[in-house]
This record gives sequence, C-alpha cells and structure tokens, in this order.
Amino acid sequence: MTPPTQNTQAILLLTAPLVAGRGDLSAKLLSLGEYNRLARLLRDKQKQPADLIGNDAGEAIDFCASQFGKERLEVLLGRGFLLSQAVERWSARSIWVVSRADPAYPMRLKTRLEEDAPPLLYGCGDSALLEKGGLAVVGSRHVDEELVRYTEGIGKLAAEARRTLISGGAKGIDRAAINGALQSGGEAVAIMSDSLERAAVAHENREPLMDHRLVLASPYDPAAGFNVGNAMQRNKVVYAIADAGLVVTSDFERGGTWAGAIEQLQKFHFVPVFVQNGSQAGRGNSALIHHGGLPWPNPQNGDELARVLASAVESVAAVPKQETLPFGLRE
Repeated sequence: MTPPTQNTQAILLLTAPLVAGRGDLSAKLLSLGEYNRLARLLRDKQKQPADLIGNDAGEAIDFCASQFGKERLEVLLGRGFLLSQAVERWSARSIWVVSRADPAYPMRLKTRLEEDAPPLLYGCGDSALLEKGGLAVVGSRHVDEELVRYTEGIGKLAAEARRTLISGGAKGIDRAAINGALQSGGEAVAIMSDSLERAAVAHENREPLMDHRLVLASPYDPAAGFNVGNAMQRNKVVYAIADAGLVVTSDFERGGTWAGAIEQLQKFHFVPVFVQNGSQAGRGNSALIHHGGLPWPNPQNGDELARVLASAVESVAAVPKQETLPFGLRE
C-alpha cells in the first residue's frame, strides 16, 4: 500500500480519531468547518497542511494558533506515534487513505461537494472505480424479500450495462444492489459509514476486491462503529460520485434515505434522482416524486439502462457550471 502523503498525515493528525492507537485524546479534533478555516489560512500564506509537521513547522503553527490555540494544535500534531500505529493497522488490511490535498482524491467529490467534501477518504480496493460514475441505488435497511430481489435485479442491469453500481454498503437495499452487480460480473462502489476495517477483510468481499471490481470507501475512521449522523452524512458522497440516483424505497419524512434524497433534490442537484414507483412504492416514494424525483422508467435490459444513464449525464452537463474554482480544487 502507498503510505499517506505528508499532507494527508497532517490532516489525519488534525481531524482523525486514529482509533487504532487506543490513546486518550486530550485535545479536540478539528471539525470540518474548522479544518476548512485552517486550510484557507494556509492557502492565503501559500502553505499547505504538510507545512504543519516537520522541522520547520513552528511558523505555520504560530500563524494558525490565533484561531485554534497553539497548545491544541501542538497536541493534535504531536500524535505521530498513534498515527504510525493506525497506518500500520490499515496497511495490514490493505486500507489506503487520501486527503482533499492529494491529487488522488476523487475529483467528483472536490468539484461537487466543495467545502462539504470530506477532508479524508479511507478505502480498500481499486480507487479508480470512484471516478467512473454510475448508478447510485439507495433505500431502507429493513425490506422484504421481494424488494431485495427487485434491487438485486437493478444491480444485474448495471452489470449488463457496464456501469458501476454505487451504494452505501448497509444491509437491506444497499447490499442487495451491490450483490446483484457483483454476482453478475459487474463493478460496485460501497460508500460506508462504519466498519470499513471489518468489510475490508470479509470473506464475501475478497474476490471482487482482488479482481478490481469492488472498492469500499468511507469518510470515517476504518474502525468507527455505527453512528446515525455519519450514516446520513454519507449519503451526499454516494450521490456526488454518481451519474444518477435511484431510491428503491424510503420512509416518509424520516430516515437517511429520505434526508439524502431531499437534500439532493432541494439543495445539491448533482444528479437526477429517480424513484421506484411500482406496486410496492409507499408514501415516502410518492412524496419524493412530488418533491421533484423522477419516476423510474424500469429499464428491462442493460442497453435501456445505459440510455437512461447517458441521458442523466447529458442533463447534468447542460447545467451551467460555476466559473470559479471550487474550494476543494484550490486547496
């Protein structure tokens, strides 16, 4: 595995819990908003996060200290031993990590999410899959067998269309979509909100990871457990790397699937959001269509799905782009 760059090492020290180190954290980690402020400070001084570590770090720390406190920064940046422990643990599980300051960070996240893009992205598998676009399939965790089979069929269609299937990796709809794609020889991306370490060594993921047909990725520490807030925030990443989204089933006005779809329909507008409107479409699905979701055209084969996604790409390309570089590209 390629070791983290110096920029990524600095961002890990400032923002990551480094759970593998099992150490007590005596200084509060920088939040996303705080890290964005720090990145702006550094950029204005024509410096980068790597300048906060190493022999000449004092000057960079001093001009950031007025906003974040010198002692706080020094405690966070002084966790080098914990970082080395964490990196060793990740490497043993073939887990890589990139930061927003790295060229290897997915460009779609930088250009679409801008300052909302996660400062760090951990993963296992071929990161090139994160740049290919595809169909994002989302839905509830607790569903019946009929919906599981339906969703597996969507994954199979994505494989036939030679398009990447993107989902959240949770049980229920997420996992059914990924299974359908992988079992049909296709490619899949799982954007996880927890337990990346466990998934990286899971038996069912071994073969597709080795065949470069699956990548597991997460904005959260690989050892992190389930957290409702993380699960909901993860959804914007799922949509941001896709060409189109499909909501298979959603609760009405509650849950991560609903929140993520509404955020996409009313705020971000990264991709068209299709909504399954068949016999099992409930109140949540109907409401999402009312809010601007598109009825799913139910393609019957890979060619039809490929045309749906091609049309989605064209519709996004037709939207005027900002003339200024997003923050994530300037960082």
